[in-house]
Amino acid sequence: MTFTASAAANQLPGGSLADLSLEELSNIQVVSASKRAQALSDAAASLFVITADDIRRSGATSLPEALRLAPNLTVAQISNTGWSVSARGFNSTANKLLVLIDGRSVYTPLFAGVFWDIQDVMLEDVERIEVISGPGGTLWGVNAVNGVINVITRSSKDTQGTLLSASGGNRGIDVGARHGSAINDEATYRVYARHFTRDRSHLANGSDVDDAWQMDEAGFRSDWQGAADRLMMEGQVQQGDHGQPAPGSISINGVPFTLGDIRTRTAHALARWVRRLPDDGELSVQGYVDHSERVVPPTFAEKLDIADLQWQYALPRSGAQAWVVGGEYRVSWDRLDNSSYFGFLPADLSQTWASLFAQDEVALRPDLNLTLGARLESNDYTGVEWLPNIRLAWKPQTEHLLWTALSRTVRAPSRLDRDPYVPWPSTVPWPASLGPRPTYALGGGPEAPSEVAHVLELGYRGQPTAQTSLSMTVYRALYDGLHTQEVRQSAMTYYVFEGNMKGAVDGIEVWGSYQPLPTWRLMAGFSGLYQRLALKPGSTDQTRLAAARGQDPAQTWLLRSYWDLPGNTELNMAVRHVSMLQTPDVPAYLALDVRYAWRMRPGMEWALTGRNVLGSGHGEYTAMATRAEIGPAWAVQLVTQF
Repeated sequence: MTFTASAAANQLPGGSLADLSLEELSNIQVVSASKRAQALSDAAASLFVITADDIRRSGATSLPEALRLAPNLTVAQISNTGWSVSARGFNSTANKLLVLIDGRSVYTPLFAGVFWDIQDVMLEDVERIEVISGPGGTLWGVNAVNGVINVITRSSKDTQGTLLSASGGNRGIDVGARHGSAINDEATYRVYARHFTRDRSHLANGSDVDDAWQMDEAGFRSDWQGAADRLMMEGQVQQGDHGQPAPGSISINGVPFTLGDIRTRTAHALARWVRRLPDDGELSVQGYVDHSERVVPPTFAEKLDIADLQWQYALPRSGAQAWVVGGEYRVSWDRLDNSSYFGFLPADLSQTWASLFAQDEVALRPDLNLTLGARLESNDYTGVEWLPNIRLAWKPQTEHLLWTALSRTVRAPSRLDRDPYVPWPSTVPWPASLGPRPTYALGGGPEAPSEVAHVLELGYRGQPTAQTSLSMTVYRALYDGLHTQEVRQSAMTYYVFEGNMKGAVDGIEVWGSYQPLPTWRLMAGFSGLYQRLALKPGSTDQTRLAAARGQDPAQTWLLRSYWDLPGNTELNMAVRHVSMLQTPDVPAYLALDVRYAWRMRPGMEWALTGRNVLGSGHGEYTAMATRAEIGPAWAVQLVTQF
């Protein structure tokens, strides 16, 4: 078996992109950089594509595990259910990265981040994951500050027949089933169901971590293709239960509490209509509704509903210009059950976001393109935000692209920035010299501003030879308004949230591929960053400053090897290195993953996967006393399609 053989022969998940040459991979159509379909080789952004074949060969069983394949992301596992995923720093908050699944934004307005324990799809259905590191505010809106992750699933037309998947090992079990069929000559559908369990992880001293997990989910997708129109509808329901990791037993205001299991319930439905127009034009309308419930005893319980409507018009090309315009209207209804010692005020809150954007790509010469764009987006906390960008792309030769970009982007405040309150404990003495006892120990963040970034990027993407590909980006990002907690000794509050941190981040991202043999491909990537953060005059929040400075690795690198062997077998390996974290102290680590697979017959694959096979394990995040040890794991998987 070689990388140039017919990918359709075995009809296994991921086969559609399994055997492309490097030149063909550079021409994969992507949409995240310009909201128009374009070849990856033309994308003027730090964009990495995780293909379906990459996911299959990695043996990943969850989206965060699959995201480890992107060299322009930092992915740290906290526990079975907890992950910190970020780009270009600020891993301590992980709230500057916009994540989309089939066009549906999955960041929560509770803290502007992602609950990774409820973001799941059947990975066999993923066509590709487009990962942009760097600002994407003009096209994708507020919160696309340091990057955009765009998960794109396969059309139901490409998932016909029945697929069964089962795996088991020392971490737990994972079983899934999918069936796809034709409705008529123009319409198809698929339905799927999945169940998995995860056993408890352990601390370095061997003690159990309370993070055992089980989840059930089911979903569907239907696609209709007409002469000029496409319609896609999809939906999913999901329920899960998992433990809360240490510290476990806690004491609040002198009252002991034991953290209970977290319960999650989610459901969503999405529809998208697209009409093709002459001269590369396109009109699309998308809408979705999203419901989620999260019970976190004894802290809070939340019910969140979101309705979102988007439209986009890619105008037919006119001479040297190609316009894209669009808008979005989003509403959320958040209902929280607060505890007696912590809460969000108001407990029930409805928020709206509205935006309009326009971007024009101008061909200054056949080899030189200028892109100008801007978005106006309003939110209930800070009003209207201005998100412009300018990009210049030069292709001196077909195989080489040089580009530069200057952008302004914003993370708007979330409920966690503005609305959290902690009553002042009546059992704690308050000196009379300080005036009346405050009502709250933490009094929200009524003046917490948007976090703003100005980013300059310079990049290259190309194929130096037929056997090699290379992408490199250097950047400087200037931040202001970063989240801090400030002391306010008054009759009303003791602490409040503000935005009194600023600074700069310089970095480099490099990745590439080399194919020494038709049956062997090597891929490598490196990311390095240098942070200079400081508090503004009057701020005393040394804790958050230390966390912001110390929870990002200065360097990460990875090396992957795909090797196709005789007898329809393959050996895939991946080595990852992450440098140390300073606050708290997390040592540098090296991890090796290995997967051996055998295609017993067309449509059937057996695989043995080993993760973290070097040594006894390593920690990736949080303090030593509560840090889950990510130890060796193995699993046997069987996937069959008929």
